[in-house]
Amino acid sequence: MEEILTETAPEKVEVVDIQFRPGQKVYFFAPGDLQLQAGDHVIIDTARGPEYGICAGGNHLIPEKDVVAPLRAVLRKATAQDEKTVAENREKEKKAFLVCMEKIEEQKLDMQLVSAEVAFDGSKILFFF
Repeated sequence: MEEILTETAPEKVEVVDIQFRPGQKVYFFAPGDLQLQAGDHVIIDTARGPEYGICAGGNHLIPEKDVVAPLRAVLRKATAQDEKTVAENREKEKKAFLVCMEKIEEQKLDMQLVSAEVAFDGSKILFFF
């Protein structure tokens, strides 16, 4: 009796491509019931809490093996209030960057500040140097 081996197709997972800021790395997120397109602004679940992101690629399927676990969710499309919050945070980032630069100069620290990022909920500021 001859045994027939069949390969099963790899499991596919529906994802969307999200960037936190234009030009940055793209990450996969689970769209849930949302149908998203490139350019859509969204609120996503991250390890740091809800964050704002930009859809770089709409809903598509990828092999499950390409997903970095856990696959976090797109919570919702961004609202007008979310857009206002992000604009306010960007202004806070500019001010925080300048204050940090002053402190670096005052303390004569050997460091080069790259950026300052305010969390979407405003609870923290991250400095990258």
